[in-house]
Formats: sequence, structure tokens, C-alpha cells
Amino acid sequence: MAKAFASQGDMTEKKITFDEVGEGLWAFTAEGDPNSGVIIGDDSVMIVEAQATPRLANKVIEKVREVTDKPISHVVMTHYHAVRVLGASAYGADQIIMSDTARAMVVERGQEDWDSEFQRFPRLFEGHESIPGLTWPTTTFSDSMTVYLGNRRVDIRHIGRAHTAGDAVIHVPDQNVMFTGDIVEDHSACYCGDGHFNDWGGTLDRILAYDLDAIAPGRGGALVGREAVNRAIDSTRDFVNSTYAPAARVAASGGTLKEAWDAVRAACDPKFADYAIYEHCLPFNVARAYDEARGIDTPRIWTAERDIEMWNALQA
Repeated sequence: MAKAFASQGDMTEKKITFDEVGEGLWAFTAEGDPNSGVIIGDDSVMIVEAQATPRLANKVIEKVREVTDKPISHVVMTHYHAVRVLGASAYGADQIIMSDTARAMVVERGQEDWDSEFQRFPRLFEGHESIPGLTWPTTTFSDSMTVYLGNRRVDIRHIGRAHTAGDAVIHVPDQNVMFTGDIVEDHSACYCGDGHFNDWGGTLDRILAYDLDAIAPGRGGALVGREAVNRAIDSTRDFVNSTYAPAARVAASGGTLKEAWDAVRAACDPKFADYAIYEHCLPFNVARAYDEARGIDTPRIWTAERDIEMWNALQA
């Protein structure tokens, strides 16, 4: 390769924050690294997103223990990506929950995704030797399911394709708070390499319809208050649209992937260059946008080899 992926050189430790987004609801965030969520029920705790390794999951557990000594009974994955799921064994939870579609994606591409992400973002796999293998759910759902943590109701729903085909959101009605996974980001680039650009906006509309009081997004800071919630939804929508439209124009005219890359950079750099992981995501976002615009509905599987092939094409 002419040069390394931006993520390969990102070795700076990120500052962890742990913010309460509703009564008994917490967002574990780390300056654009993958977030986790904490839902404290009457007798037990639900974790949203496991982190990439058991060692990193223990950082979440340390924060949980600062606010409650209740056992962790459930871990919910909003989607299948390695950086979200491979730390699940650390929690000792009775139930690990994914959508049916997310589980199918682990079957189809889980190992390839692990290999790809490990190659391009090594810092997020601190303690990778402690990963026991692919994470498999004990419980899956098609459209929705409800979990009761004592009297606390937690609704887990698949409301549309966006970041992946199997995205789930987790809504806690008593506080009107949602954990969105990577469907919504705050001042962080969306990773769209396995995404569905033409569906993403409709899925954001369904989140907007909840009229939420707070969101714990997939990356970026906790969003408390409707002004912050709406701002992040709007900026996420702008990011997705600003990435797809230039690539689609190039694809429609028979242009190359490299031409799509140049067009997306021209549109997005002025607005998003200061977003966390922007450079990390951009090549994968452009490749997926270019594919979708050419009629490839199911994202092609990323492998360590395909990553390098794509990157070389963009650097030519």
C-alpha cells in the first residue's frame, strides 16, 4: 500500500466518559470510539454493545460497578460488527440478544469482519488474545421483543436498515431514552461500509418519531434533551446523504471508484473533516456508496484482502 489506513495509525488512548442519560440509564463513551450503554433494572443490568474484547469490556464493567452492584443479566448487540460484539464473554450474562438478521450476518461474514477490522483498527482490539471466538446470541428476534428488568420495560426493535441490514434500537419507555447503535452518531463519522444509504433516512425518521428525551448514540457524546437529539439526527442524515449523492452521480455517468472518492471528498471534507474517525471510514463509505448506486443491494463482504485491494485502487 502507498500508505496505511488512517485507523492503523490511530493509537492515541481516548478519554472515557460515563454520563447518565436518564434515571438508571448510562452512556459509556470514548471520544469517537465505540460506545456502550447501561440499563439498570430493579434486580439486574442490561448492557448495550459489548466492546471489541473482554479487556475493553472490563472498562465498561468498572464504570457499571461505580453506580450499581446488581448483576449483569443481559447483553444486547445492535448489530454484528466485531468491535461491538467480541467482548461479550466478559459480562457473564444469561442472555445475549441480537436480531435474527444480525445473527445471520455473523454466520455469513462474522469471521471475515473480525479479520478485516482487526487489520485496519488494531487499537480497538486491546487484549484480543482474550477473545474466545465469535459471539453468538442466546436469544434472537425478528421485528421486536420486550425484556422486563423487574418492572423496567425495555423494547428492542428492528425499525429499518441503516448502518447494517440487522440494526436494532433499544428504547426505555419510562425515560423515553433510546440506545441507537451506529444508526445515529454525534460529531463522529458514520461507518457506511456495510450500510444501506437509501434506507438510512427512513430509519432516522422512525427514530425521530419517538420524540426522544435522550439518545446514547453509537459514537460520540451522550445526547440529552430534544435539541441535542434532533441536531445529531440531522447531522447524521446530512453525513449519509452527502456521502451517497456524489458517489451516485459518478456511478450514473459510468465513472470509476477513484472518481467517486474524489467527488465525495469534495462534498464531505469541508463539512466533516474534523469528525472523529472520518478518514478511517471514508474509503469504505465511498466503496459501499458506489456499489449501492450501481444496484448492489447486499453489501459485499469486507475481508482483509479486499480492504487492501480497495485502498490501493483509491491511492492509484
